[in-house]
Amino acid sequence: MTSQTTIETTGPGDKAPVAPSDPTPAKGLRGHPWLTLISVAVGVMMVALDGTIVAIANPAIQKDLGASFADVQWITNGYFLALAVTLITAGKLGDRFGHRQTFLIGIVGFAAASAAIGLSSSIALVVVFRVFQGLFGALLMPAALGLLRATFPAEKLNMAIGIWGMVIGASTAGGPILGGLLVEHVSWQSVFFINVPVGILALVIGLVILVDHRAALGRSPIDGHSAARSFDVLGIALLSGAMFCLVWALIKAPEWGWGDGKTWLFLVASVVGFGLFAFWEQRVKEPLIPLGLFRSVPLSAGVVLMVLMAIAFMGGLFFVTFYLQNVHGMSPIDAGLHLLPLTGMMIVGSPLAGVMISKTGPRIPLAGGMACVAIAMFGMSTLETDTGSGVMSLWFAMLGLGLAPVMVGATEVIVGNAPMELSGVAGGLQQAAMQIGGSLGTAVLGAVMASKVDNDLAGNWTAAGLPELTPEQQAQASEAVQVGVPPVAPGTPETVAAQIAKVAHDTFISGMSLACLVAAGVGVVAVLVALLTKRGENAEAGAGAAHI
Repeated sequence: MTSQTTIETTGPGDKAPVAPSDPTPAKGLRGHPWLTLISVAVGVMMVALDGTIVAIANPAIQKDLGASFADVQWITNGYFLALAVTLITAGKLGDRFGHRQTFLIGIVGFAAASAAIGLSSSIALVVVFRVFQGLFGALLMPAALGLLRATFPAEKLNMAIGIWGMVIGASTAGGPILGGLLVEHVSWQSVFFINVPVGILALVIGLVILVDHRAALGRSPIDGHSAARSFDVLGIALLSGAMFCLVWALIKAPEWGWGDGKTWLFLVASVVGFGLFAFWEQRVKEPLIPLGLFRSVPLSAGVVLMVLMAIAFMGGLFFVTFYLQNVHGMSPIDAGLHLLPLTGMMIVGSPLAGVMISKTGPRIPLAGGMACVAIAMFGMSTLETDTGSGVMSLWFAMLGLGLAPVMVGATEVIVGNAPMELSGVAGGLQQAAMQIGGSLGTAVLGAVMASKVDNDLAGNWTAAGLPELTPEQQAQASEAVQVGVPPVAPGTPETVAAQIAKVAHDTFISGMSLACLVAAGVGVVAVLVALLTKRGENAEAGAGAAHI
């Protein structure tokens, strides 16, 4: 056993030692576990909602501000890049200064940045404040998990994380629908202004309810050194630089090409950065991430599982949205409604998964969940241009059924197997793994899609008896078909336009099918990784696992 305590602070001078493995039952409102869950859920809802609601507003922003397509891409890329690069460091800030403080600062900053975007009159300002949204969102998300970890006893943590996942699923599902309504009936600015009242509500509840839990500045169970009293500045710089190079390469690879020297330059730089970070962390007295943490096989498996899940889910789902809107001709709102079976199963399944994992442990639910994901992605590879809503709903529902236990279980495995004083870093690892997995999925499966379309389009075009294309026209047509858009020039006769649309949609379907098959294969690998997980000890034993 290791000696490890937390300090619970409710105000200046009010400190009480609390055993991390068995949080002291709260008396009254402040520090009550379920009220704490409500508080962090409201804040997390704001960030999760923003992840999908903004995509609906992008066309309106482009038109209103006269932005280019590349400018609009940076509305998403700037946010994602800031979030992915700073999540682990933000988690460390919470471990050092308290998760209550970082959570509340994150709420205030995120809401303020949202208001600033709504007031912006240029695309440059929108992108700048989206970066600030990402930075403050990075403070908020790991802190939410750290607060849950410190507040709930081990036997109830899975249920809490399940409800937390349900809120994320519901917010993600509601984003396209709410965004469509606001953009259509109010303005694109309202998509950002809505975060202000939500942020104020989250701030008020947080000030009243949340209690700060901090690890005492004793000895670390990972490496035996005293717990961090200062920051590993060089470690932060190396990790941030490596993460930036990796995410930047993944974002730019579709534009530059995977064989381009610039893509490989950033990929190699990221590998070198991670290597230098690992070298430095073994020598610094107070590391940003004690590498002994990864001696815990379940924790490491949880991180890998989160990456694989995000590759399969986000990468596959990226093409499904184009399938619904560009092949089936649905509006964004209709597309969001057709995805409700997926998000509905996540909403219903997440708390149920928490109960199941509490009773049986995470291994079987995680393996079963990833098996469902693999089957769902295989089913989605069979979708055709005329597939009905019933069949689509079946595969979407199975995907949601599989994702629910994975989101809950992998999160608990990562956070629960980390020692208390590294709960923020563990939360940052969980979020960073998901962000990197999503980026990898979009980039790698996007490359699979592009390659398949490039290989098939010319032959399909010729077989349909359509006029021959120049190399430049071929490249432009291929780029359009990759997102399901028929490359029909103005003035094209209706019969020819219909034939072009058929070729474009058939070629898109062939590319999406291959991408979904690759995602299904990733899901099968994830089933094997899930067998390496086990229940998080949520206290000293979790720290002790680092020595195994």
